[in-house]
Amino acid sequence: MHIGLTYDLRDDYLARGFSDEEAGEFDVPETIDAIEAAIRCHGHQVERIGGIKALVAALATGKRWDLVFNICEGVSGIAREAQVPALLEAYGIACTFSPADVLMTAMDKALAKLVVRSAGVLTPDYAVVRNARELQGLNLPFPLFVKPLAEGTSKGVQETSRVGDRQALTAKCLDVLKTHRQPALIETFLPGREFTVGLLGGGGSARVIGVSEISFKHGGDPSTYSYRNKMEAYDELTHATDPVAVEAGRLALAAWRALGCRDAGRIDIRCDAEGRPNFIEANPLAGLRPGWSELAILAEQAGMPYRALIGAILDEAAARVRGA
Repeated sequence: MHIGLTYDLRDDYLARGFSDEEAGEFDVPETIDAIEAAIRCHGHQVERIGGIKALVAALATGKRWDLVFNICEGVSGIAREAQVPALLEAYGIACTFSPADVLMTAMDKALAKLVVRSAGVLTPDYAVVRNARELQGLNLPFPLFVKPLAEGTSKGVQETSRVGDRQALTAKCLDVLKTHRQPALIETFLPGREFTVGLLGGGGSARVIGVSEISFKHGGDPSTYSYRNKMEAYDELTHATDPVAVEAGRLALAAWRALGCRDAGRIDIRCDAEGRPNFIEANPLAGLRPGWSELAILAEQAGMPYRALIGAILDEAAARVRGA
């Protein structure tokens, strides 16, 4: 196949004046090189496109591809990850990973929780605060956890995200509203073990490829998978197969199917005080940096080398091309 490759390059956004955290979700050249090499090793031609504006320009000149391998995160709005898939759908061009509606639902963490809860998947109680006035009617028991409604890469997650009283809750919500310019998601804090689950496929053929427990090294933030822990490598992923990890995988698979995710991605799980796994959030457009991103590490731990992971993603998407 002739495959286009769409992506947002971190260096481009830093050059435009974005801060390190604002550009945290975007990709490094190593990732683009690795994906291109993996696609070529499976016998396909690759054309690098770039971000959505480059894609628009290419489409306007009449360029087309059999399939687009899309890892664009987008920049503005809750629908930012959905913009490239929606544009490609308008042109009848297939792309990897979940469709636009699923990406938008997953990005809105409260909406994703509503969907999975309606499917019987356990998730902590929550509320969304869009302005300071909405804090007055909040009636969730402390401790609580506060984070931006629609961010990835743990952006906006810090040790201060866990709040134990109303003063701290108000301060953190106002910080999210001001700093990230979006609503704050408030959840019942879960004190138990934390897992991330890698998945492949969609619908009835979706399957778990691995479950890893997340722990934090000395010197990092001890209680939460924060932006600092993620970006400064204070996190540690350990392949887990005990009964709680197996249950985390089962719950993640149910959430994945309920949301309609496909091809590959991750579901994050955390256990409550009784040790029961709960859905935290979905990552249907997970990072693919070799040796760094959780999905790539999960696959390696499960015996699936990086190029095999990319090949499996291509196989899932290619099946839709053949069926079109």
